[in-house]
Amino acid sequence: MTAFLIVLFVIALFVVFLLARTLQVVPQQSAYVVERLGKYSRTLHAGFHILVPFLERVAYGHSLKEQAVDVAEQVCITRDNVLVGVDAVLYMQVMDPHLASYGITNYAFAIGQLAQTTLRSQIGKIELDRTFEERGAINAHVVAELDKASAAWGVKVLRYEIKNINPPHDVVSAMEKQMRAEREKRAVILTSEGERDAKINSAEGEKQRAIKASEAQRQQLMNEAEGQAQAILAVANATAEGLRMVASALSVEGGAQAMQLRIGEEYVKQFGKIAKESTTLVVPSNLADLASVVSMATNITKRS
Repeated sequence: MTAFLIVLFVIALFVVFLLARTLQVVPQQSAYVVERLGKYSRTLHAGFHILVPFLERVAYGHSLKEQAVDVAEQVCITRDNVLVGVDAVLYMQVMDPHLASYGITNYAFAIGQLAQTTLRSQIGKIELDRTFEERGAINAHVVAELDKASAAWGVKVLRYEIKNINPPHDVVSAMEKQMRAEREKRAVILTSEGERDAKINSAEGEKQRAIKASEAQRQQLMNEAEGQAQAILAVANATAEGLRMVASALSVEGGAQAMQLRIGEEYVKQFGKIAKESTTLVVPSNLADLASVVSMATNITKRS
């Protein structure tokens, strides 16, 4: 009886072992590579699968999820011969489990080493000051180079991101001094530019003020000249109109006698004015002969 139980126990263990080697459940986002007698047979994806016992076995298992691989810090030499420590993180994903199993022994290690050598090559092409500015370009170049190499391994490199760039302490101190000097320089330049703009604006305002003042003065002179011209024209017109009226009055009956009377009155008036204003007076010989003076003025008027 004891021997029988032992046989049953052994048979049960064998069945369990056989089922374990035969039945295979593949988790989601995973892939198993099956070999038959040491040769690649097929790739199992998520789900339930049955293997041929003792002939087939799961040789490799791969996760199809995106993987993040830490790239250890390494020392790189820039174009201007400065040592910097650079570390990064790499994102990749298995696209072909068959190639990932047989294309290379350890694709993660290979891609990490290739990332370090590519990064050193890129850092060596640029100067220290530009390494901080060119992170995006460096990342894109490393991804492009890694993607070319990893295509044969069934792995796609999705992203590469530089985490830290650590120059030596003396270089960091020099860079801080340079940045401080650059800020002070920009402040001085901005101050001088502000003073220059203020002086330019002031000069422009003074120029505009002078132009406006000269234009106003010119307009004033033009207005005064125009007013004087109009005044002269008005006097001339009034004189002409008076002369026309005098001529018209002479042509009517009694006009000549009125003119003679007016001449006589004006003669006496002006002679009296001269006698008042001057201490020395030259008296014409024919002063008493007022009729001859009026007659002479009348003759002059007639000849005109």
